[in-house]
Amino acid sequence: MTDQKSQPHEDPAMAAELKGVPEDLLDTADNRESDAADAVTILQEQLDAAKQEVLYAQAETQNVRRRLEKDISDARTYAATGFARDILSVSDNLARALDAVPAELREDDKFKGLVAGIEATAREIDKVFGLHGISRIAAMGLPLDPNQHQAMLEVPSVDVEPGTVIQELQAGYMIKDRLLRPAMVAVAKKPE
Repeated sequence: MTDQKSQPHEDPAMAAELKGVPEDLLDTADNRESDAADAVTILQEQLDAAKQEVLYAQAETQNVRRRLEKDISDARTYAATGFARDILSVSDNLARALDAVPAELREDDKFKGLVAGIEATAREIDKVFGLHGISRIAAMGLPLDPNQHQAMLEVPSVDVEPGTVIQELQAGYMIKDRLLRPAMVAVAKKPE
């Protein structure tokens, strides 16, 4: 039996003619097997790379979907922010109107209805704010929080610690967990 690996062709004339040709250039069974193995290896590498790309694409798609869902959720939650800021000035004006009515006029029969109407309107605005996640920021007597309070002036005081809010000039509000408007406050400082 002849070894086909060492003798690529059975024809002696052809074998003599191919003598001296490098093995890797000869179309032998070994070379065909080697070429097939190389092709399989290349195809396997390409398949692995394609699988990896598909996994990356799926992950990116999922991330985009999550970001989009969060953006939609935020848009629903905070859609009324601009309108809420505008309505805050209406609420401020109602509070100023109530503060401007002197105590003696509050008891006057002619003004009682007007005062009661303004108070009812202010309560209704507060109720609507609550329904939409808008809440007033606490300020009086608390330390200054730059994330919620805006210090407008400093007042010398020996009664409280420096940095404590002693007067609220304008109420601040949050919408859900975001700042809608900072509270404008006066802060205590050490007397000179």
